[in-house]
Amino acid sequence: MIAFIDDHRGAHGVEPICKVLPIAPSTYHAHVARRRDPDKLSARGRQDIRLKIEVRRVFDENFRIYRVRKA
Repeated sequence: MIAFIDDHRGAHGVEPICKVLPIAPSTYHAHVARRRDPDKLSARGRQDIRLKIEVRRVFDENFRIYRVRKA
């Protein structure tokens, strides 16, 4: 939903889109604020960002294969 609002807010505005969709404008604006400033994320959100980097590293080191090597 956030991506849809981002794509169409120039033509229609955030509030009118949110009236039609089941999302409050304040929820959209809070999401955008957290996306712009990672310090506003929860501790879990900051940890997820760090773990995403580590998961990507392990995936790349494993030749980008997501399975157990067969014998």
